[in-house]
Amino acid sequence: MGVALFCGCGHEALSGTVSILQNYFDVIRAPGETLDVFTIIDFLKYIIYGLAAGFFLFGVLLLVEGFFTTGAIRDLYGEFKITACGRCLTAFLMFLAYLFFLVWLGVTAFTSLPVFMYFNVWSMCQNTSVVEGANFCLDLRQFGAVTVSEERKLCTDTEKFSKMCKSNELDLTFHLFVCALAGAGAAVIAMVHFLMALAANWGYLKDASRMQKYEDIKSKEEQELHDIHSTRSKERLNAYT
Repeated sequence: MGVALFCGCGHEALSGTVSILQNYFDVIRAPGETLDVFTIIDFLKYIIYGLAAGFFLFGVLLLVEGFFTTGAIRDLYGEFKITACGRCLTAFLMFLAYLFFLVWLGVTAFTSLPVFMYFNVWSMCQNTSVVEGANFCLDLRQFGAVTVSEERKLCTDTEKFSKMCKSNELDLTFHLFVCALAGAGAAVIAMVHFLMALAANWGYLKDASRMQKYEDIKSKEEQELHDIHSTRSKERLNAYT
């Protein structure tokens, strides 16, 4: 749920950012393959696509892991091969869950940056409506959106700034980034939950494997004792006859 919230809201928030930069800051896309803010936004969208695909695969692996482990436990810890396969898959998923946990920590920290930026812009819009005659300027060079030599400044006394504050694009994009941040935080909590569940399941399967080995050894010893008693009984019967 958190991954879907982050991917959906994050993608739309990036699209809204492109619209704001083009309509109110007059930022245009650089020709050719020049690295600019629009290229970075496109790259971030590709990362979102990769996260969505990666977690779809992670969900499929969790289903497979549940099939192996549940089947092993249901059938009295199952056969040794099924239990061993479940343990190996659970250990691999623990590694993936820990890796995704670190990834989502970084994603959460990175997503907080645009939330902070848009909160500053929203605060400027609120201050200009409260304080009469206040003049603030928003320079994109402070956020690294444009190069130092390229001036893209928007002041509160301009008509474009007033239109941006009154438009739905700013509020919608800001709230989408907030929802994306909440989704990333939910994904971090989910990864912690997955780590706890997988670690407990791996330990349970490890004990199940040991129990299965113990049952096999015990059954083998009982069979050997039974064979010994049968052999001795036959020897005694032959001795009497």
